Parts: sequence; C-alpha cells; structure tokens
Amino acid sequence: MDTIDKKILTLVNKSLPVDERPYGKIAETLGLAEQEVIERLRSMRAQGLIRRIGAVINPRRIGWHSTLCAMQIPEEKLDYYADTVNSYPEITHNYIRSGQPNCWFTLITPDKESSLRIISEIEQRLGERVLDLPARRVFKIKVAFDLE
Repeated sequence: MDTIDKKILTLVNKSLPVDERPYGKIAETLGLAEQEVIERLRSMRAQGLIRRIGAVINPRRIGWHSTLCAMQIPEEKLDYYADTVNSYPEITHNYIRSGQPNCWFTLITPDKESSLRIISEIEQRLGERVLDLPARRVFKIKVAFDLE
C-alpha cells in the first residue's frame, strides 16, 4: 500500500461522496483519473486490505433488532461453528477470541422474533447454548482512520 492508496482509503473511510460517480469525485480531489482510483480499490480488495465499501446502517433507526451473541465452542467444533454461523446473512461479524466465551457474533434482523429463531437454530445445529446480549444502551463512536 503506497501513499496514494492511503489517501484514497482515508477519503473513502471518512465519507464516500454521494454522487453519480463517487470515485470520480475522489479522483478529482486527489488529482487522479477515476479509473485509477477504481483499479486501486479493486487491488486493495483482492489483497485483503479492505473487505467492502458500503453504507453503515443503524439498525435501531430503521426499526430492526440487533444483538451481540456469544458461545463457548470446543476447539474441535470451531470449523463447524464458523461454517454454521457464517451461513446466516443476518450475521454481520463473527470472531473467535481467547477466554470464555470464545466465539462472538453480531446478529441483525428485521425483528426480535427472527433473531430468536436464528439463535434457536444455531443452538440446535451446534448443540451449544447461545448467550443473547442485546444492548441496553448504545455508546457508538465513529471510527475514521487517517492513513496518511
């Protein structure tokens, strides 16, 4: 990743322009060709430096249900756990961490009933209990990386 890549990521991370040609606006800001910005972003994605570019929607503001879930999964079942949890498009994040519980995921659904149904399915498929930890109060901070 060179200086230009860092400048592109900094701009995209802070605020992708709402425009018919957002990458053209970024290119204009940096004095580059639009196609160069697009190719650099594609390359960074192919290298695994970025996962995606997209909107971050506040589920609560649109009336959806969001919850953090945790499980204690034995080492020998971690691959099955990952395959199972990753099979649900409603799961936005999935982590294995040290300590207990060792597996954590975020579940976002249109309503609480859908969330409870998915949690029940995961428990049945894995034979392990899911800790359902919905937020009582959200203290969200905006993260904007300045890579320059």
